[in-house]
Amino acid sequence: MTKPLPATIDDTIDLLKSRDYVAGRDLGTVVFLALKMGRPLFLEGEAGVGKTEIAKVLAEGLGRKLIRLQCYEGLDVSSAVYEWNYPAQMIEIRLAEAAGNIDKARLGSDVFAERFLIKRPLLQALESEDGAAPVLLIDELDRTDEAFEAFLLEVLSDFQVSIPELGTLKAKEPPIVIITSNRTREVHDALKRRCLYHWVGYPDAKREVAILRAKRPRASAQLAKEVVGFVQALRKGGDLYKSPGVAETLDWVSALHELDCVVLDPQTVNDTLGVLLKYQDDIARMEGSEAKRILDQVKEELRLMGSV
Repeated sequence: MTKPLPATIDDTIDLLKSRDYVAGRDLGTVVFLALKMGRPLFLEGEAGVGKTEIAKVLAEGLGRKLIRLQCYEGLDVSSAVYEWNYPAQMIEIRLAEAAGNIDKARLGSDVFAERFLIKRPLLQALESEDGAAPVLLIDELDRTDEAFEAFLLEVLSDFQVSIPELGTLKAKEPPIVIITSNRTREVHDALKRRCLYHWVGYPDAKREVAILRAKRPRASAQLAKEVVGFVQALRKGGDLYKSPGVAETLDWVSALHELDCVVLDPQTVNDTLGVLLKYQDDIARMEGSEAKRILDQVKEELRLMGSV
């Protein structure tokens, strides 16, 4: 069931929170403005910080269909917008020939009817169901090339697509557009200017604990604090090739819970580093004495704060 858009920033934050997404006021504000102004929202940040999740949460919270375009190198119109079902068209032609119906003008019109059109995510997003425009997630746009960016800019300008055989298809109601980028390369300024922009950074310790409590409520409170303290220490001074994101933090807590772990200890940390870190050089750097040093530091800080 479709729900109305949030009326205030606080309503937006509550909407996200109702789906276990813990957002700061800065993020809540830009999401609210994007919804209110009908502008695409461009979210940039490191992998695993929760950019994609925002689109999923909005779709669930607003009762809208989520349409996802996963970007990759070489993405083109046939994969992103539409293509014709050539095998079905050939069958139609063969059947017409077998029946003696060789009126070329009529046959050409028949085989390029909409029933032979395979609609890809961008075209699907221009179609509203029950008067409710979907949420369109264009994920990891930085993986595509500049040619696709230029095409996407045209689509987002007017929310319409031109198909030579059918004409121009325009959205009755523009979709809610969320674009994400891991910043592996810079996205062109012209496209960014069409959007409202927000950098999604790593959360501070307090918010990350709140995220863990919302997403992994079965984990002990002490374990959540120790895990967040350890992860925060890695991000600040771990000198890692790839710091763990929130997604890795959640995975680590889940793994520790499966091991019936209620507090961290050096051996368990060493045994499960592969859940948290994804590069062997980073794991080798943290194994043994370094992981123990960081863990001891975290436990001491929590003790001084009165958490133990």
